[in-house]
Amino acid sequence: MTRNSRPVAVFDLDNTLSGTAHRQHFLERRPRDWDGFFAAAPDDPPLAEGIALCQEAARECEIVYLTGRPERCRRDTVAWLAAQQLPEGPVHMRRNADRRPARVTKLEILRRLGGDREVRMLVDDDELVCDAAEKAGFRVVRARWATPSEELEKAQEKEGRT
Repeated sequence: MTRNSRPVAVFDLDNTLSGTAHRQHFLERRPRDWDGFFAAAPDDPPLAEGIALCQEAARECEIVYLTGRPERCRRDTVAWLAAQQLPEGPVHMRRNADRRPARVTKLEILRRLGGDREVRMLVDDDELVCDAAEKAGFRVVRARWATPSEELEKAQEKEGRT
């Protein structure tokens, strides 16, 4: 297998590049309002630390976006990335009906990406995703610059929603 010469840097979106605090209230309801949560994503503020790291990584790497957001959010997600003037790159999203934990779905995609090229780093805020990626041998940068959300953490792991 011939490895591509340019490595990839993989970036999560929610609470890594974009702040989700303004839409957490949708997850605090019972039942959770997933449509409202994702509909508010275009209004996410950019997180300066994540944006700067992404732009810096783009000097040496191809940028790949890896999010637990469902595929139905693609148009809004791509528009948000462009509005932040982030580097263009493929956006890997969860299939709409896929409810597996993010640590499973994201690791699957990381392994696929690493099949023919170097994955220089994964930048993610989800501790379980980070733990799984490190255990699999990937270099991880833990995005700890956003306020953690217990409701979002539950949703990522137990409900497979983001």
